[in-house]
Amino acid sequence: MTEAELIVLLQTEVKGLTSYLETDDYTNAVADAERDTGWTMPVSTDFRIKWVKERAKRHLFFYLLSESAIKFQYKQIRLQHRFEHFQKMVDSMDKAFQGAIEEFAFEFAGVATSELFGHKVDSGFAYQGETGRDYTYDEDNLVMITPNESS
Repeated sequence: MTEAELIVLLQTEVKGLTSYLETDDYTNAVADAERDTGWTMPVSTDFRIKWVKERAKRHLFFYLLSESAIKFQYKQIRLQHRFEHFQKMVDSMDKAFQGAIEEFAFEFAGVATSELFGHKVDSGFAYQGETGRDYTYDEDNLVMITPNESS
């Protein structure tokens, strides 16, 4: 998904809030989401698309929260509910993102799952079974490392 596609998707998903947001807000939210996740657009896996979109939404809600905080009036308490709702949404989105980071750390670290655990490295010694000839140092003798990306 490219940045332009993500912005169109965000505008569709936040619907009624688009009148409160500027075009630059969407671009900034995507840039902030990239910084949060450590990924750059375009993203291709479903997992990355989901979390870049969620983090961008979180930043859009934070922009609205910041704007509501400035307009907050103490004596009349006009925007209390709107402010609290945005605050709760931002907090729950941050909590969900933190949970995703802990559960799927390998996705955010850019590490293959095969690299998360210990590896077995064979000795590399190789002999022909029939003749007993040592071909350990031949160029076509590969040292087996398991697990690998294809196992």
